[in-house]
Parts: sequence; C-alpha cells; structure tokens
Amino acid sequence: MKNKIYKLTLTCVGLVYLATQSFAFCGFYVAKAGANIFNKKSQVILVHDGDRTTITMQNDFKGDLKEFAMVIPVPVVLKRDDITIKENSLFDNLDAYSSPRLVEYHDRNPCYRPRYDNYSRSVDKVMLMSSMEVEDDIAFDEVRKKVKIEAKYSIDEYDIIILSAKESWALEAWLKQNGYSLPENAKEVLTPYIKDKMKFFAVKINLEKAKNLAKGKLRPIQIKFKSDKFMLPIRLGMANANGEDQDLIIYAFTRTGRVETANYRTVEMPTARKIPTFIKQDYGNFYKEMFDRKYRNEGRNAVFLEYAWNVSPTWNGIKCDPCVGTPPVVTDLSNAGIHWVDPNEDYSFGRTKVEVFFTRLHVRYSRSRFPSDLTFIETPNKMNYQVRQIITNPASGTFDCDKGLAYLKKLKNRRIVELHEMEALTGRNSEEYPYYVELGSGKKKPIVRQQNNSNNKQENAIPISTIGNQKPPPFWILPLCVLGLILVLQIPKWITSKS
Repeated sequence: MKNKIYKLTLTCVGLVYLATQSFAFCGFYVAKAGANIFNKKSQVILVHDGDRTTITMQNDFKGDLKEFAMVIPVPVVLKRDDITIKENSLFDNLDAYSSPRLVEYHDRNPCYRPRYDNYSRSVDKVMLMSSMEVEDDIAFDEVRKKVKIEAKYSIDEYDIIILSAKESWALEAWLKQNGYSLPENAKEVLTPYIKDKMKFFAVKINLEKAKNLAKGKLRPIQIKFKSDKFMLPIRLGMANANGEDQDLIIYAFTRTGRVETANYRTVEMPTARKIPTFIKQDYGNFYKEMFDRKYRNEGRNAVFLEYAWNVSPTWNGIKCDPCVGTPPVVTDLSNAGIHWVDPNEDYSFGRTKVEVFFTRLHVRYSRSRFPSDLTFIETPNKMNYQVRQIITNPASGTFDCDKGLAYLKKLKNRRIVELHEMEALTGRNSEEYPYYVELGSGKKKPIVRQQNNSNNKQENAIPISTIGNQKPPPFWILPLCVLGLILVLQIPKWITSKS
C-alpha cells in the first residue's frame, strides 16, 4: 500500500513538472501595460445576466475629498441592499491579470550539442519583471416640486441620495443648491436621461468617516439592479471633461461569451506581433503609443478588445498564455458581483458546473466622438483572446558551424522585420535604431533630415546655359551685333564707290 501511494505521489509530481515545462515553453511574461499608464481614466466592472446588472465603479479622483461628488443615472430606485462598498484590490487584481502583456522567448544555439550522460535537466530561470451658481429667480419651492428624493443612505465613507426629476433645469438647480458642483452644460446632458425616466444616484463624501481611508483614496461603489437594458451611461461623465479624451477600462462578465458594443464598433487590438527585444525595458510606453495609433487609425470612435477568456472556476484549463497575474479566484468573482458564483461552494474537480466568461474592453471617448451611451450585447463567441507582443532573445555562445552561420543571417533579417513591425504598430521611426540589426542594441540615433533649398534651384521651360556665376547677356546685345555685321559688310562697297 505504501509503495502504491509512493508511486502515485511520484506520478503527480511528474505531471506537475511536465505541466510546468509545457507552460514555460509558451513563453515567459516579462512586462505588462496596465490601466495605470493612461491618464484621466476610470475603471468599471460590468456583470450581466438576463435582466440583472451589477456595476462596480472606480474613479481616479485626485484632490480635496470635500470637493468630490458623483451623479450616475440608474434605471430604478436602488434599495440599501443594492449598494455595496468594495476594495480597490479587486480592480488591481483584474487589471493585473487581464492587461496587455509582453512575452519572451529564447533562441536555441544551432551549434550546441547536448550531453545526455547526466539525467538532470536545466530549467530556465523565469523572471517576472517580474459653478456656475444657481440663478436667483429659481425659487427653492419651485425646484422642490420638480425633484423628488426617493431614498437616502449613509454607507461607510459615502452619503448617497437617489433622486428623480421631471425637468433637467430643476435637477440641475437642486444639485447646485445642495453643494454639487456641476459643469455649465449639465442641463443639456441630464435632459435625455430624464426623458427616459431614469433615476439619479448622487454621491458625496462623509468627511468624518473618510479620515480612515488609506492615502485618501476612494473605494469603489457597487450597485445592482434589474433592467432590460444592457448599457453603461458615459454621457454624464463627459460633461466635466473639458472636451478632453477620457479612458475607460471595462471588465465585463457573462455566462455566455464575449461582450461587444452594439452601437459602436468593437475592434481587436493587434496581438502576437514580434517586436525588437529592447522594447522589454519600455513596454508600458510602447503599448500606450500602439493604442494611440490604433485609436486614430480606427477613426477615434471604436471600442477595443484587450482580453477575452473563459475564467470559470470549474474549468481547469489555462486562463491566459502567459498569465500576467493570478487568475481571478472564486472570491474575486463573487466580489465582482457575479451572483451565480457561490464563494462557499467547492468548484474543484468540476463538482459544480458554472460558466463565467471575462471580457476586457478599452474605450477612449469624448463627447464629439461618442454622442450616445455604450450599449452592449452578449455574444456566443467564446474564442480566447489576449493582447500580447513577443520578443525573441538571440541564442548565446559560439556559432562555429554551418547552421550557426545561417542562423546569424536569419537573425539579422528577423531584426529588420521586428523594426518594421514596431514602426507599423507605434509609428516610431525604425531608422533611428541603426545598431539593432547588427548588435541588437536599442540605442537611438536621431535622423538629420536634409532640407531642400528651393531658392538655389532654377527650373526653366527653356534651359539657359551660364558660365560660372555670369548672368545672361542683356537683350539688346543681339540686335547690336547684327547691326555691326551689316555695317562691316557695307565697307567694301564704300571703298569701291570712292575709287
């Protein structure tokens, strides 16, 4: 019996070892480009199942907490149990896990001859780099007739009011009278939501309770409700953007498959491109440049897919290749608002069947480019997808064989292709990296462009020959020469007539 247990243990260890080797073969994670590389960003977790929606909101508010206020359109009056305060670590985990990544491969030296006299294997080391004031003529009583307080809650550091309104001007006036600082065009933005009979989730900070916040960083707010609409209101957030672009990262969870936008194009970001090895040290800026370029090329009005994968707790397959962070565990999924995942259930070995599909979308929006709120659809598409770029390190050692010489030639050609790929993805000038093809160095050398001096060029329909710096002869020279020739020809006649 002990021998059987011992053999079984060895078998399990062997399987784990083989799985580790197989995973390492797929490439090593070396860098990521998380949401923190984008300024003026917000992050939202969006969970949808039938008519049930859960939204968790995190914003990057910076400033005095007493100035913070947030107004969000919601389809129904939220109850106290529909509102929860979450921790920022939830967003940190999801961002770290699903963010665009850079993976690393290593060439094998073609001249290397392995020795098999030693059973031990060498395992590569893996490094995870690793106010507009209210008009005086709007009376308080008149405003109160048009705006109704549906509910009031005080939850941790937030004071929350649920409002309904009949007129946008009245809601605008009420918010300003109660200390909410609104932009000048708030009335215009509020009007369509009031026409749709939506409610307004208004939030301010309880300064006394907020004293215990770590570094004054606000925690995410989670709300849940029932509605036939699968949408995310972004128009109200544009009102105070001063016309500038804002970045929004959406972590969407469904039972069925990928989430896409119904009223805007959903475009996949470029992936699996082989780029120069020196990008390893600067992948965050590289991806930012790549996203900027893709955003412009797609007309500045598309939504971009950055990750899509089955993250069901009962599915034991790889949930990323390679993984940037720890895949979301049952606790993370439950905290995100995925109500069909029970944190107390044992999902190991497929004891309980449950499906969760994770989609990460990146939106850069402005009022002119995104005039409508984001409307989503669940698709049956369960194809795995992730944004990852690839660097391949050259082999080390000597290349004193025929295959070694051929490898060095292919290496130079590959580096040329990698530079062109970098230029296509980001717009960086590949000519500024003259040392990469031969030496593998990412050192830049600025390109001096020669300027053409049009003043030194003479373009004529009829070419005129000039000698040195002499100017063409005056126009009267030719007639004078002809007259002189005629006079010379008349001299013999004058002599003959006199004789």
